[in-house]
Amino acid sequence: MTMITIYPTLFDDSLSDITPPYNTVSEKQAEKLFTYFKEHPLFNWKNSHNGCEGKADAVCVLLDEWGIPNYKAWVFGGAYLRKNYVGELMKYWNYHVAAVLAVEKDGKIIQYVLDPATADTLQTVEDWAAGITYISHSYHCTRQAHWYIFSGKSIINEKWNKRNRRNRKWMIQCLAGINSLTIVGKAQLCFKKTQIKKTLLAFREAKKNKPDLND
Repeated sequence: MTMITIYPTLFDDSLSDITPPYNTVSEKQAEKLFTYFKEHPLFNWKNSHNGCEGKADAVCVLLDEWGIPNYKAWVFGGAYLRKNYVGELMKYWNYHVAAVLAVEKDGKIIQYVLDPATADTLQTVEDWAAGITYISHSYHCTRQAHWYIFSGKSIINEKWNKRNRRNRKWMIQCLAGINSLTIVGKAQLCFKKTQIKKTLLAFREAKKNKPDLND
C-alpha cells in the first residue's frame, strides 16, 4: 500500500518576493533578538487577536533602525486564499505574519521566525507555518519587510500596501492594545489618547537602544 504524506503547509512561490543572496545574522544573534522581543514590555504577545501585522512591523522597523537585515513570513489558511476551499489556521485566524531573520548555518541559509505569540523559541518558517495550521493546507511565503498588509481578499503581489504614515499609526495603536479597525477599537481611540502617546514615546526610545548582540 502506498502511504500518502499530507503536508500541513505549502510554500507559495507566487506570493514570495525574497530571492538570494540573503543578508544574514548569526544564530546566536537571532536567539538574542528573539529573547529581546519576547521580554520587551512594548509587546503583549498574549493578545493574539490584535494586529499581528502591527507587531510584526514594529519588530521590523526596530531591526531596520538597528541595521539588522529582516524580512516577514506570512501564512494563510487555504480556505481564505480559496485554494481548494479547505485549510484553516488555529485561533480562527485567516492569516498570520511575523518578522524573519536569515541565518547562515553549515553553509545553508535558514529563515527563522521571531514570533513569541506562537512559540517560546526560534522556529523555521516551515515549522512556524505548520505549527499554526489547524486543518491542512495552509500556504506560506516570505516577503520584504516593508509590506505592511495586503489589500482585500485578492492576495496577489500587485495589491499589497507598503509601510506608510497611516499604517504606522495602526502599528502604534496595536502596541497600545487597540485595534482601531473594529468598533470597540475606534471608541478606544477617544479615551486612550494618553496611552497611545506613551506607547509612541516608548517605541521611539526603543529605536535608540539597540540590544547587545556581540557573540
